[in-house]
Amino acid sequence: MHPSQARQLLLDMFNSAVGAVSAEKCLPAFLPQASPEGRTLVIGAGKGAAAMAKVVEDHWQGELSGLVVTRYGHGADCKRIEVVEAAHPVPDEAGRRAAGRMMEMVRGLTEKDLVLCLISGGGSALLALPAQGITLEQKQAVNKALLKSGATISEINCVRKHFSAIKGGRLALACAPARVVTLLISDVPGDDPGVIASGPTLPDPTTCEEALAILRKYRITIPDTMEQYLASGAGETPKPGDPRFARNEHHVIATAQQALEAAASTARAAEITPYILSDEIEGEARDVGMVHAALARQVALRNQPFQRPCVLISGGETTVTVRGNGRGGRNAEFLLSLATSLHGLEGVHAIACDTDGIDGSEDNAGAIYAPDSVERAEKLGVRARAMLDNNDGYGFFSALGDLVVTGPTRTNVNDFRAILIL
Repeated sequence: MHPSQARQLLLDMFNSAVGAVSAEKCLPAFLPQASPEGRTLVIGAGKGAAAMAKVVEDHWQGELSGLVVTRYGHGADCKRIEVVEAAHPVPDEAGRRAAGRMMEMVRGLTEKDLVLCLISGGGSALLALPAQGITLEQKQAVNKALLKSGATISEINCVRKHFSAIKGGRLALACAPARVVTLLISDVPGDDPGVIASGPTLPDPTTCEEALAILRKYRITIPDTMEQYLASGAGETPKPGDPRFARNEHHVIATAQQALEAAASTARAAEITPYILSDEIEGEARDVGMVHAALARQVALRNQPFQRPCVLISGGETTVTVRGNGRGGRNAEFLLSLATSLHGLEGVHAIACDTDGIDGSEDNAGAIYAPDSVERAEKLGVRARAMLDNNDGYGFFSALGDLVVTGPTRTNVNDFRAILIL
């Protein structure tokens, strides 16, 4: 296979993965079959929230109104459901105002009303309503520190829930006694619905004590007022078994596994055998890159544990502990680590992208690696190891013209990685 064909196959696999988890494809089958006696109110948050709201509008027969909040640039042309755009991954005032309005909007509903809650990745930052006595600026500072610390998404969201007036099930309690149906696009390893966007409509098994332990684990200092808020238990969330959740239901409508299987089908159509390694890989992006490189070398040099040609596919959410001052998200960091570990091994090509179209906070979804990537960079005076040390995967692949730029995909099932071994 020519290098240009290898590149195109990897891009085709990524596009198949994203297409398989779009709201248009996944959401209609999960809509309630009949309109309620009372009102139907649509609320939601996440990078896919506006696209999900548009699908609801296109398929819902009865009366409809509501409000969803999405990331800047991720809106959709909705007629009956208001779309508000706000900041991600660090929350801003627009997100705080939207969350406050949403809480007011759902108060006073009756048991005859239906709330459709549309949740996707990014909802935690976009739905920012600090608990009483905590400021938005304090939440922003904690959020930034967690994002740089290397904490997992589950750990980050545990902390977020306990400083929030809307997350961790509190939004559902505000909707009571209305019935709440939550439809979720999962961006978390393991697809735990209570972790996706910090579970605003689901009961929360985590505790204030656990949130404090996470902050101490990563040596994140918080103001005394915030520490006392957790230590006193004032930030405790509603727990599983709470009768106020009894009439509600939730459905995870799109997952990383669905995306990986779609990519695998594209590989088979090109007569390349796919192997899905896992849909829930976590850990430091550079460490995951080294492990994937070792596996790729074993296949390329010894035909173990798989025969080449083949493609190794994986998903999940890696993390980056930021030590340098370069640009680049976790997928670019993974690929740059892979590149430094493969040492230009012939016949190995790779792609790593975030399915939402945004790698970290940059304008690219990710990047593509080829056997000559490091050599081409050297000729430009760009040193792969130095760039990795500076967390500058974006700069490395940008210099090569190998960034993958899709724009917002309006869905999000997290990382997509494929390593093609010819």
